[in-house]
Amino acid sequence: MHGFAAVDFEFARQVLQRGIAALYIVAFTSSLNQFPALLGERGLLPVPELLSWARSSKRARRMLHPTVFRFATYSDRRLVALCIAGIAIAAALVAGIPQLAPPWVPMLCFLLLWVGYMSIVSVGQTFYSFGWEILLLEAGFLAAFLGSDDQPPSTVVIVPFWWLVFRLEFGAGMIKIRGGREWRDLTALTFHHETQPMPGPLSRQAHLLPRWFHKLEVVGNHFAQLVVPWFLFAPLLGLGVPGPVPAIIGAFAAAIVIGTQLWLVATGNFAWLNWATIVLAFSAIGLPGLRLGERPIAEPVDAPPWLIDGIPLPWLIATTVLGALYVVLSWQPIRNLFAHRQLMNASFNRWQLANAYGAFGTVTKERIEIVVEGTTDEDPDAGTWHEYGFKGKPGDVNRIPRQFAPYHLRLDWLMWFLPLGHSLDDWFTAFLVKLLEADSATLRLLADDPFGGAPPVWIRAVAYRYRFTTRAQLRESGARWTRDGRRPVLGPLRLRG
Repeated sequence: MHGFAAVDFEFARQVLQRGIAALYIVAFTSSLNQFPALLGERGLLPVPELLSWARSSKRARRMLHPTVFRFATYSDRRLVALCIAGIAIAAALVAGIPQLAPPWVPMLCFLLLWVGYMSIVSVGQTFYSFGWEILLLEAGFLAAFLGSDDQPPSTVVIVPFWWLVFRLEFGAGMIKIRGGREWRDLTALTFHHETQPMPGPLSRQAHLLPRWFHKLEVVGNHFAQLVVPWFLFAPLLGLGVPGPVPAIIGAFAAAIVIGTQLWLVATGNFAWLNWATIVLAFSAIGLPGLRLGERPIAEPVDAPPWLIDGIPLPWLIATTVLGALYVVLSWQPIRNLFAHRQLMNASFNRWQLANAYGAFGTVTKERIEIVVEGTTDEDPDAGTWHEYGFKGKPGDVNRIPRQFAPYHLRLDWLMWFLPLGHSLDDWFTAFLVKLLEADSATLRLLADDPFGGAPPVWIRAVAYRYRFTTRAQLRESGARWTRDGRRPVLGPLRLRG
């Protein structure tokens, strides 16, 4: 650190700008492929109906977060155009093209990504209710003020990134300590690898590790989330303490965060949550030897008055305003971190900045999967039933779970939440109707349509308890899962007429 200029964090800025932009590519691609079927004009929860409700009263309008679709009538075509534009802008940022221009250019690009994706999240309803949505929005807003390659990044922009990582990690740690007993008695990860929303190809192997290892995992998690985040701010000591020690402490803390997140990447499918945390953690890694050009650490005596620590005065004012804004907005998330009833993945303002984060305050002890089946027989009691296959969630017991993260399979994730609720959600009933209609957009969300695009006569939902097979069971049967405890959930159902 050197005054207003974070001259040692050029590498951090490059990772932040390009990494956050890459995550926006993933997010817009996910929306491009799934939004029309889930929330489009003929989707499960149509956005036009939501917007019509929002226009019905002032109170309803206030409840809807900012979105461009309040001013331009929603259509699937406009949604596609928005996603393609977002992907193009984000790709330019990944390539580093806007960063070659004055700082206002990359700022405009990131703000366009922020506004564009917020417009989608604001109308995304339950399909966009995940914590990593608001995390990406906040990261994109902060990235807008990282500047361009011809000047050092500003200290008052780098520090809010550390504060974001702190809220993300420490908030998750506090949620766990206050949550289920399994986090306090160190048994949480004995279950988690098997019961997590969408297991990956290595989740079964992780589940089969010894119990002592799972307890060590929990201890390591508590250390990484409750202790380590405090040391992310160590580089600030470099403003008054000579030598590399403060920077080394901050970089070591960031490395621990990155390492634990890579373990989660290897053993699960949490969309871009882990990858976003990894990218953001790089904000605390300072490399003193890596600076663009020959930028001096201190300005010469005859430096122009509009250049302070290598940063143009207008840009310095803009970033200082950002820092002041975050000081004001941070009061509520600070209170929340230490509140008795801590909120998880919550926004305290309409622009979804300085949010509260957290995940898995409790861990489910058994995995219940809802399986959707259909038949073309007229008599459902004597019919032959065939199972619909999902892309990510467990179904076929012989299939190895696939790695999809950072891509987000929204339908598969919500299928995991269904057994945890007290009743079936409206979107699920609409989903079954779409299957009875053999809706092509809905079928594209699935991995396997047993009827080849033809509509079934009857459809139903049943529940099973899923468990990973042991090593002996795998050798004997070749199956990765075993399932039992079958019970009816809904149906059989058919379309009237």
